Amino acid sequence: MNAVTGSGGKKTVLVVGAGPAGLTAALELTGRGHTVDVLEKDGEYVGGIARTVEYKGYRFDIGGHRFFSKSTEITQWWQKRLPEDFIKVRRLSRIFYQGKFFDYPLKAGNALKNLGLITSTLCMLSYFRAQLFPVRPEKSFADWVINRFGSRLFLIFFKTYTEKVWGMSCHDISADWAAQRIKGLSLLKAVWFALFPQSGRSGGGVVKTLIDAFEYPRLGPGMMWEKTRDDIQALGGRVHMGLEVLRVRHEGTRVTAVESRDRKGGIQEWPSDAFIVSMPLKELVLALDPPLPEPVRAAATRLQYRDFLTVALMLRRKELFPDNWIYVHDPAVKLGRIQNFNNWSPDLVPDRDTTCLGLEYFCFEGDGLWSMPDADLIALGKRELVQLGLAREEEVFDGTVVRMPKSYPVYGPGYQEDVEQIRRALSGLDNLQAVGRNGMHKYNNQDHSMMTALLAARNLDGASYNVWQVNTDAEYHEEGTQQDAVGRLVPRAK
Repeated sequence: MNAVTGSGGKKTVLVVGAGPAGLTAALELTGRGHTVDVLEKDGEYVGGIARTVEYKGYRFDIGGHRFFSKSTEITQWWQKRLPEDFIKVRRLSRIFYQGKFFDYPLKAGNALKNLGLITSTLCMLSYFRAQLFPVRPEKSFADWVINRFGSRLFLIFFKTYTEKVWGMSCHDISADWAAQRIKGLSLLKAVWFALFPQSGRSGGGVVKTLIDAFEYPRLGPGMMWEKTRDDIQALGGRVHMGLEVLRVRHEGTRVTAVESRDRKGGIQEWPSDAFIVSMPLKELVLALDPPLPEPVRAAATRLQYRDFLTVALMLRRKELFPDNWIYVHDPAVKLGRIQNFNNWSPDLVPDRDTTCLGLEYFCFEGDGLWSMPDADLIALGKRELVQLGLAREEEVFDGTVVRMPKSYPVYGPGYQEDVEQIRRALSGLDNLQAVGRNGMHKYNNQDHSMMTALLAARNLDGASYNVWQVNTDAEYHEEGTQQDAVGRLVPRAK
């Protein structure tokens, strides 16, 4: 990173995107005395997918966002922003399948009771068969799961939900997805510890545990990012809303300026010393002017994103179910997941005798679900909730819809090679760094996205971190040893 410095060794920095990565980078840079402008496409909300939407006093997430990290630095960063506004939330999530609730993570007694002795026995036989005759080579999500859980458990607990999320066959999803999100899970280990629960150390080892509680901002995750925006502005940084990036101009080895368009069609140039970008990687490549070589642009064009919408329903009943969220594995409904926001924070719901549910549907921008009128989506959500037996129709008294494009980068066939080709091309631009989930086309958690931003900001002051290593050497935060919980490996310098 060889950005031209401004007066006194400080730089002007343009940050694209006001999600967790962009705002984290901007706050770090303003705190170090740099001059920072943030461009955000949305006209109202900061926080990206981690925003909190408000509707008639009801506040709800776009998906649930837990605040748990193995990085002490990230945890302290969060606490510093909201020292008085974190609450401790008990985690409870279950799988809804064939009209029954299955504990998640697996509890052997519960699974045995719900599946029945014959199905449970067949699942174990299927598992042992997979151990004897694994799929080789292991290329797809289906291959990865079947090799570790057997084909029957794959069909029951993985296939339907995963295909709802991604809109494609499990055989077309890269094994990288499973390796990143559910690596370290062992069927035998899960069954063993479900049957013989242990705590603490045993025989000098450290027992693996799943996170059963987490911290959460009292008024939702958007509270964190609204406070971060305010802190940036208090330090002299500027956050500009409703600006869409059209072009990223470059010359030689440097980006020179970004061109944006506001809601009224006004065009503005943003020259700067350095650029930290969390806009989708595909859009970044296609916005570069002059264009990158055609093979790089073709690689960007092949990158896909899964979009997401929430149907928030308000019901005249409290305590519908105790879960924070439920995974819906029933193939008869389009619904993928249900958030119960009463169980995230009671302050999200203005009337304690009511419940706010977030019904989550996964789709592609422009498809039938995405394009459906809001009234029809609310009717669909109400109908499917009743069909699942989780509520009565007359209990639903209001609802709203929020659409969130490009929520999930797709790990489709060949995506690794495409991302690597793009990464090599972007490395030729000395003063540009891509960060965050969409900016790197990498399914980062919130804390991982923040860490990429922190390291990118520090690179502007002389460090030499490879931000692409974040979350490649770190275990997914669902599971970890007691000793892991105090910190997480940060990528070494290049």
